Parts: sequence; C-alpha cells; structure tokens
Amino acid sequence: MKKFLYLILFSLLTFNFSLFTVTGCAKKDDVIKLGVAGPMTGDQAKMGTDFRNGVDLAVAEWNEKGGVLGKKIAMVVSDDQHDPKQAVSVANKMVNEGTVGVIGHFNSSCSIPASEVYNRAGIPMITPASTNPQLTERGFDNIFRVCGRDDQQGAVAADFVTNRLRLKKIAILHDKTTYGQGLANEFKKALGNKVEVVHYGGIIQGDKDFKAVLTVVKEKKPELIFFGGIYPEAALLVKQAKELGIKTPFMSGDGVIDPKFIEIAGPSAEGTYLTFSPDPVKIPTAKVFLDSYHKKYGDHGPYSIYAYDAANIMLTAIKDVKSTEGKKITEKLHTLEFNGALGTIKFDKKGDVTVAPYVIWITKGGKFEEYR
Repeated sequence: MKKFLYLILFSLLTFNFSLFTVTGCAKKDDVIKLGVAGPMTGDQAKMGTDFRNGVDLAVAEWNEKGGVLGKKIAMVVSDDQHDPKQAVSVANKMVNEGTVGVIGHFNSSCSIPASEVYNRAGIPMITPASTNPQLTERGFDNIFRVCGRDDQQGAVAADFVTNRLRLKKIAILHDKTTYGQGLANEFKKALGNKVEVVHYGGIIQGDKDFKAVLTVVKEKKPELIFFGGIYPEAALLVKQAKELGIKTPFMSGDGVIDPKFIEIAGPSAEGTYLTFSPDPVKIPTAKVFLDSYHKKYGDHGPYSIYAYDAANIMLTAIKDVKSTEGKKITEKLHTLEFNGALGTIKFDKKGDVTVAPYVIWITKGGKFEEYR
C-alpha cells in the first residue's frame, strides 16, 4: 500500500514539475528577446549607455503598440567592457539566452569576433557604430551596420586636410585597436603622397601619460596631429599636448565626438577637428526621436539615434517576415528600405549602408559644431 501511495505521490510531483516547466517555457516564449551589447561599464560606458537608451526607446514605442508578432519585446543588455574576449562571451550568452537579433557592439575590436559567434548561430546583428571595413568584408550575410566605414571617413578627413587646410606635414597616432589603428591607416592611405607623414605610431589604450610620445611628435613639427581612437585617450592627448606647449591642432574620428571628450580635455579641446555624420538636429526626420529621447533620458549621445534606428530596422524586419527565424530576418534586412530618424536606410549586399555621409566637425566654445 505504501509503495502504491509513493507511486501516486511521485506521479503527482512529476506532473506538477512538468506543468511548471511548460508554464515557465510558455512565459519565456511570450516575449521576443532583442540583444543590446556594448561597453556598459568602464571608461567607455557613456557609449554603452547611449546604445541602451536608443534601443530602449525603440522597444518602448513598439511595446506601447502591442509589441511584435503579438508578443512584448524584452531587451537583453550585456556589457562587453570594450574587450574582444568579453565580447565573445557576451555573444555566446546572447545565443544561449535566445535573442532573435543583436544591436551592437560599439567597438570594431568587439564586433568582429562577436560577429563570428552570431554568424555560426544564424542570428542577425546590426552595429550602430563599428566602422572598421573588415566587419562586412568577410561574407557574413547576417552582419550589418547603420553607420559608415573607416575608409569613407578616412578619405573625408584626408580631403579636408589636403584641400581645405592645405597642410604639408602630418603626425599620426592611434590606440593600436582594430578601430583606432584601422582609421589611422585609412587616413594615411587616403593622404597618399600629398603630404609628408612625419610621425606614425601607437599608444596603449588605457594609459594616462602620453607626454613621452608627444615630446617625440613635437620635435617633428607637424602642422596637425591625427589620432585614431576613442575619447578618453584623445582628451588626455590634447590636454597633455597643450601642457607641453604644442599648439598644433588635433584631428580625430567618430570615436571622439562625445561631450565626455570636452569634459575631460577642458579648454584644450578647442579647435579639434572631427569626422562624423551630420548633426541630427538638422535632419527633419530626427525631430520626433530627439524630442522623445530628450524627454526620457536627457541629452542624446552621438550614437543614440543610430541604436534607435538599428533596433527599429531589426523589429520591422521581424514584423514583415512574421517570424523570429534568423535566416528569414536576414534575408529581409537585405531588401528592406527603412525610413527612420536618420532618413532612408538601405543595406547593400555586404551589409553596409548604401549612403554614409561624413562631414567635418570642430570643437568651438566648449561644444561640437559642423565646420563651415
């Protein structure tokens, strides 16, 4: 009799456990998971926060309208700490947690290795900010970017230096990362033989004292110092250059055009040239986004709008194909013409945007403004 009762009790427990498991799975399936990856902590956390906020705004707007495919959208936010190895761990986590698409990463050095994981899993990835050409040159059909490429902004910077400023002696520094060195190389390549590169060398990302290398650069008497890298190091470079009596202007790319650069560098930031896309304040289609973003989060960052559009593109593709299957979403992304906050966005066969405008900016009066 006892054996019989034990069997009944075991069966009831097994049934309840099975019921709990099915119910738990059903609840998990009630949401569509969208991954967001970038540097959420550390010295580049500002960029990660901009990413997260941009995607969060897009997700909130979709959820207010009922979500997608009849399900609410949930963000899976992961911190890659702008470290390539951590980015691979994050990518594997995204795959294991069942994300249907990923918005990220920020750094090219993270996006490139992470994209290999997403490619094997068949999960589409759209980066708002990784500009190294290699990202979309490997034949991965599920990897996209809504920003431009370093060979494009490097060419714009070189044209400005040679044809607008008409300089003849340039020094080039980079942070030895995939992005920083890649941008410096593209800039140098675009310069060709039009100017003399009097110094070309790297610094270590994360270092705080660059006076030794700046002293060497000073002796070369360049008319401009170009830096390929991110704002924490750029800010220290311009600040320490002024302390050494170097009056030579600096120039850099999209990784530096953030208010944190001016905050860290202070008055030393004045006169720094930068390459980036046009000011979204001047883009009519961006007004609704900017108003909503400012109301919810405060000032927008340089890549907030890119993350917002990237999320909307991904979710639109899911809605259009009526599926969360990676292959179907990827195929749709290649044909989708999306009218977003940045205007019309369409991808080519590599996953690059068909139009990627870059313009010159300058720090002036403690702010960034487009160069006239």
